[in-house]
Amino acid sequence: MHKLIIFDVDGTLRRCTVPGQVCPNEDGEWELLPGVKEKLAKITWGSPAKGKTAMGIASNQAGVAKGYVSEETADRLIFGTVRRAFGFVPVAGSVQKCPHDPASDCKCRKPHPLMLERLMRFWEVEPEETLFVGDMESDQAAARNAGCDFAWAREFFNPDYS
Repeated sequence: MHKLIIFDVDGTLRRCTVPGQVCPNEDGEWELLPGVKEKLAKITWGSPAKGKTAMGIASNQAGVAKGYVSEETADRLIFGTVRRAFGFVPVAGSVQKCPHDPASDCKCRKPHPLMLERLMRFWEVEPEETLFVGDMESDQAAARNAGCDFAWAREFFNPDYS
C-alpha cells in the first residue's frame, strides 16, 4: 500500500471541454474524467502519520509562462479540480506546479522529479511508499527519476479500461 499518491491534473483528473484546447484557461472549461471521483472516494485520505493515504498534485502549467492563464487562475483551477475530485480542499503544501516554459529546462518541470521530491519531503514518505498517477510519458519519467511507482491514469481510474 502506498502512503502517498501524487496525481497529475490535465489528462489525469480532468479534461478540457474547449475543442482544440489542451488545458483549461478559465472556470467552466473543464470536467472530471470518468471514474475519477468514484475511485478517489474509496480511499481514506489524510496524514500517513495517522495511517491514512496522503494526496499530492504535481502539474506542469506551461500556460502560465505562455500568457494563456495567470498563475492565480491556474491555482484556482487546480484547487477547484481537487475540491470536485476529492471532495476537500488540499492541505497547504500538497499542490506543486511548474509554471515555467518547457524551453526553460527548469528543474521542477516533469520529467524532472523535483515536484515529486518536494511532495515526498512534505509528507515525510520514501519513494518506495509513493505512487504517481499520470497520463504522459513525462509523468512516467518523473516517477522513475524520483524513484517511486507509477500508474497510468486510465488504468488507475478505470481498471476495466480496454
